[in-house]
Amino acid sequence: METISLSNQQLVWLIALSIWSLTWKAFALWKAAGQKDKVWFVALIILNTAGLLEIFYIFVFSKRNTSAKTDS
Repeated sequence: METISLSNQQLVWLIALSIWSLTWKAFALWKAAGQKDKVWFVALIILNTAGLLEIFYIFVFSKRNTSAKTDS
């Protein structure tokens, strides 16, 4: 079995990307749970998109869901 070796620069980028992704995922999951968006909550847990899906949910879909819920 081969071992994978990372340079220091690659390791820094990997850690930075992990922190970036985890931060956005936590915030998006918090919003989805608060708005009782079960489908989005499950999708955000399962899919790992380096924060892209989470950012899209926070700034697009959560605002749309909030305005739709206040109209009812």
